[in-house]
Amino acid sequence: MPPTAIRELLRTLPKVEDLLHASCIEALAGRVPRPLIVEAVRAAVDQARAAILEGARTQVDTQGIERDACSRALALGRPSLRRVINASGVIIHTNLGRSALAPAAVQAACDVARGYSTLEYDTSTLARGSRHDHCERLICALTGAEAAVAVNNNAAAVMLVLSEFAAGHEAVVSRGELVEIGGSFRVPDIMALSHAQMVEVGTTNKTHVADYARAIQADTSMLLKVHPSNYRMIGFTESVDVRELRRLADAENERRHAGTGVAPAGAPDELLVYEDQGSGVLVHLATLGEHAEPTVADSVARGCDLVSFSGDKLLGGPQAGIVVGAKRHIDRLKANPLARALRLDKMTLAALEATLRLYLDGERAASEVPTLRMLVEPAETVRLRAEKLVEALTAALPPQCAALSLVEEVGRAGGGALPMCDIPTWAVRVEFLRGDALSCERYLVSEREVPVVGRIKRDALLLDARTVLEGEGDEIARAVASYFEEGLA
Repeated sequence: MPPTAIRELLRTLPKVEDLLHASCIEALAGRVPRPLIVEAVRAAVDQARAAILEGARTQVDTQGIERDACSRALALGRPSLRRVINASGVIIHTNLGRSALAPAAVQAACDVARGYSTLEYDTSTLARGSRHDHCERLICALTGAEAAVAVNNNAAAVMLVLSEFAAGHEAVVSRGELVEIGGSFRVPDIMALSHAQMVEVGTTNKTHVADYARAIQADTSMLLKVHPSNYRMIGFTESVDVRELRRLADAENERRHAGTGVAPAGAPDELLVYEDQGSGVLVHLATLGEHAEPTVADSVARGCDLVSFSGDKLLGGPQAGIVVGAKRHIDRLKANPLARALRLDKMTLAALEATLRLYLDGERAASEVPTLRMLVEPAETVRLRAEKLVEALTAALPPQCAALSLVEEVGRAGGGALPMCDIPTWAVRVEFLRGDALSCERYLVSEREVPVVGRIKRDALLLDARTVLEGEGDEIARAVASYFEEGLA
């Protein structure tokens, strides 16, 4: 398009002030704050201007600009962080906030959020207390550890432990455990940031106890074991059990305490065994068979000086990183300046405490902690929920728009946990007679106040009942119905 024609086209763009008086935009006045409406209108005009300059538009569509502005204004007026219905079949869905909280945990967080709390106030002594006390005794009771401390996530827990016990010293780790997990969290990067000197041993697929033994020097402060998280190596592999690391550490500590040899100045006086367990299993998940992971209590019993794990993965609580171990070590962590920077807020502590209390009764935890329930729930129970979802969809959908059926599927734990475990589940398959699965998925996620996240398989939309919470079936039905009634208009 010639420059003169482009200039003429730009002159025909509607003015922001004129667009603000368009009927569809004025209708937003009670729903969206005016500054956001103005911002949306300007953005819509800027988008149209850019399209003209790029040669992608040869005429001005004022009504199209108005619709774009309305869409942008509604998006700006809608909270960015909001509830989602998870019908994907991924239980600990990192993108969707990982674990759903138990009702008791939600209530506990609300209770302390709406007013003042005993966050750092000891009601027995009428003096200042410690926020660490709210969860520590519960964690110890559930894991068999002497002491515990909680920070804002497991990456922070790893950082805190390495900074306190391995900064300026050697930490030995197997090459097969130098993992990267979601969000580009890499073990070597965390070790470098904590100023620990990483000593790699073994090979990618095989590490022997002799590899660790050869690596131990006077300046070695830690034997580090890292949970492989969301991947597994199979075949010709070998790793070293914590109990064997414990024997190595005990023998080395006996030599150090005997004072044999010449240690460098500032060398650590104790070699620790530390396991970053990651997922944080508190109870043995027998229903998962061979895929069931060791519990935190198992790691403590096998001889770890320190174990860290997540609060919002298999534990099913809020985001947190928990470290358990010997009291003398945990006391050092609590005194580390990083502990204050990484500490939990009152709402997270309340939710974590409430979740841990449910674990004091195993049966109650299995029924009331959503993550735990979804992991162990029999497939036939999931099928009953899927059948109810079919009934709700059948009643809500317009005629001759979709064919519904029940299908057996495979769910996933997600969140970097149980990567090899296929969890039997049931899903509702929506086969489209009008529209299509891709546009429906986009509508359910992008256009709904409460997004509905399913998954597409073979040109059909699957709504997995394993991750659908109580009362969400009717919401899903209304959302899918609105796609046919409004999304295709």
